Amino acid sequence: MIKLIALILSQSVLLVSAHTLLKISVEIFGKFSFTWDFFSKALSTWQFYVSGICAISSVLVWMYTLRHYEFSTAYPLLSINYVIGLLAAYFFLGETIPYTRWIGVAIVVIGVYVMLK
Repeated sequence: MIKLIALILSQSVLLVSAHTLLKISVEIFGKFSFTWDFFSKALSTWQFYVSGICAISSVLVWMYTLRHYEFSTAYPLLSINYVIGLLAAYFFLGETIPYTRWIGVAIVVIGVYVMLK
C-alpha cells in the first residue's frame, strides 16, 4: 500500500506541476490569438516545455500504476490532486483561497483516508 501511495503522490505532484507551469506560461504568452507571434512566444518559454515533460511523466507513472494496481483502488486516490492543486495555487500562483475551499480540501483528505482503510 505504501508503494501505491508513493506512486499516486508522484503522479499527482507531476500533474499539478504540469498544470501550474502551464498556467504560468499562458500568462506569459498574453492574449490568445492564432498568430505566429503568439505561438513563437508560447514555444520560447521554459515553463511550457517543463509543463509538457511533467505531463508526460505523470502519464507514465499513471500507466505503471494502472498496470500494477486495481483501478477501483488507484483512481479514487487521485482526488489528492485537489489538495496539491489548491496548495500550488496558494504557494506558487499567489491565489487567495477562501475558507470554503479549505473545508472542501479537508473533506477530500478525510475521504482519501477512509478509502485507504
